[in-house]
Amino acid sequence: MSLCLAGMGWVTPLGRGIDTVWGRLLRGDQATAETISDPVSNKTYNAFKVPIDALKDVSPHPRLRRASAISRFAVAAGLDAITQARSTIDEIEPDRMALVFAVSNGGVVYTKRFYHDLVESGAQSVSPLLFPETVFNAPASHLAAILGIAGASYTLVGDGAVGLLAIKMAADLLENDALDACLVVGAEEADWLLCDAYHKWRLLKKEPPIELFHDAPRGMILSEGAGAVLLAREGTVRVDAIDAGGNFSRRAAANEIVRKILHQLADKNACVVASANGTFVDLAERAAIEKEMPGAVVYSPKCALGESVGASAIWQTIVAAEALSTKQLPKIPQVDSGDMPWKRAIVLSCGLNQQAAVLRLSI
Repeated sequence: MSLCLAGMGWVTPLGRGIDTVWGRLLRGDQATAETISDPVSNKTYNAFKVPIDALKDVSPHPRLRRASAISRFAVAAGLDAITQARSTIDEIEPDRMALVFAVSNGGVVYTKRFYHDLVESGAQSVSPLLFPETVFNAPASHLAAILGIAGASYTLVGDGAVGLLAIKMAADLLENDALDACLVVGAEEADWLLCDAYHKWRLLKKEPPIELFHDAPRGMILSEGAGAVLLAREGTVRVDAIDAGGNFSRRAAANEIVRKILHQLADKNACVVASANGTFVDLAERAAIEKEMPGAVVYSPKCALGESVGASAIWQTIVAAEALSTKQLPKIPQVDSGDMPWKRAIVLSCGLNQQAAVLRLSI
């Protein structure tokens, strides 16, 4: 079955909108880190936050009145993807569209607020309106309601590779002729509580810059936002293949599983959009790329956007699609389209919690 990216949208620390963010990445812009803290501790962390004005033109909706940040990010990216798709394919009927939402950490801000209010003021003071925003499928629920999707709606929870697994699930859903399209959205929000957890796992760096493929990994910086792709049977960028990959039980085993999945889809005419983020992931991916695709052009958007976990693989997919469409990659000298060395793009994703997957796009 032919499967294509019919529309895309993203909300990032560099702003919102495919053309806007892509232009900034090509210019070499990097997100500015913000210091975040918490009343329960004197520790502070750096994170890449979505600019306040990125969501200013999102149409008001009753579902978003008290929605968490992660839900607002997801809705904005999803609506943008559908808007872009309307210039490519016919009108999309909500009852013939499915939704797959990818997430890793969920609505951390509301979860923490719910807990703090309960501890400080007692059970009778905590609003029950907060509770729905603490569950993983809250953003999918908001987005499905706003779009009028009454059919299939799924939420996948995983690590940084979950976005590719969500695209694989969408491809499987579209084997059903009753569906014309599937919207895949990955989103995340950054909070002190989340930073503290990753710090305890020895994965964070104190401050920018994020140094990729460093022989002694120096750590990552968390970020927030959302990415969305609308999969359909029409579109300019094609999904050639998806390998849902596998799992590794130890960090040392990541090298082998990443090499194994890359081997399946490796292409000498492809560039690689990696998930390198300043951690052990970088070394696993570098070893695999050197073995399976020596000499390939490699780029990771996480040096500029940070590690968005649940949204990261969707961001990588958007970067790969834009690289194919514009014949450019950030930090690569701009040359004439006819001289570009690649015809395909590999999206390689290795998560921090034992998942790995790969996707190949072509144009």
